[in-house]
Amino acid sequence: MIFLGFADDVLNLRWRHKLLLPTAASLPLLMVYFTTFGNTTIVVPKPFRLILGLHVDLSILYYVYMGMLAVFCTNAINILAGINGLEAGQSLVIAGSIIIFNIAELNGDCRDDHLFSLYLIIPFFFTTLGLLYHNWYPSQVFVGDTFCYFAGMTFAVVGIIGHFSKTMLLFFIPQVLNFLYSLPQLLHIIPCPRHRLPRFDHSTGNLNMSYSKFKIKHLSVTGSLVIKVAEALRVVDTRRHQGDEEFMEISNLTLINFVLKIIGPTKEKYLTMLLLLIQVLGSCCAFLIRYQLVRLFYDV
Repeated sequence: MIFLGFADDVLNLRWRHKLLLPTAASLPLLMVYFTTFGNTTIVVPKPFRLILGLHVDLSILYYVYMGMLAVFCTNAINILAGINGLEAGQSLVIAGSIIIFNIAELNGDCRDDHLFSLYLIIPFFFTTLGLLYHNWYPSQVFVGDTFCYFAGMTFAVVGIIGHFSKTMLLFFIPQVLNFLYSLPQLLHIIPCPRHRLPRFDHSTGNLNMSYSKFKIKHLSVTGSLVIKVAEALRVVDTRRHQGDEEFMEISNLTLINFVLKIIGPTKEKYLTMLLLLIQVLGSCCAFLIRYQLVRLFYDV
């Protein structure tokens, strides 16, 4: 994954390559899971037990899920990025959350799995802490896609081999929300520029929302419907320009842009701090779900 990240930094790979290559890279990881553990049986949540029973063997579907998890983890940090300190900062918060979870579970039945996770995550946490020191605004180093993919695959490895892949996803709540919010552009229902970074205003030193500009006549029926729904929900900012041809500008669909829409133009350092606060709140929600709300669905 480090090699893929380096290749992406140098060659600007297309999105389809960013999906195919992590899939191939996850195959050795799935083989390790198959040879060391191999369990594909899940406990059915209480509301579905009358239909499916207490346990269900997902067989190959469980491996498909784990492969998709590896692809998601490697790309989730990469698409929530672009300002100083954000990539390293969110990775640090996720790593810290995993460490807390592993320590809390050391007295349980899966002690060895959580020890394995700690062996990888503790060094990752402290090296990322050093990286964040140099990547904080104004940044002296830039992490690029190389670190984003490396961090994502590190989380995928400890989640899958440590047998807490579902809990791992809970620590990615902000990344999941960012991914869902970005889907219309990622699927090209709405035109998606190569880079969706916030726009820097030289006169004020603030970051502003960035926009995607396109001809309205080139927009599909589905795209028009998505924009109308987004405008009704007030989750995007749109501008229309009249001329020889009618143009539209829509704020890029990223969590960074959405926060800027709510708070307005702001300094890069403060925007990073606010996004990392959202990441911390996401981890708090993850622990609440894992240790409290889970009682509604499982016998714990």
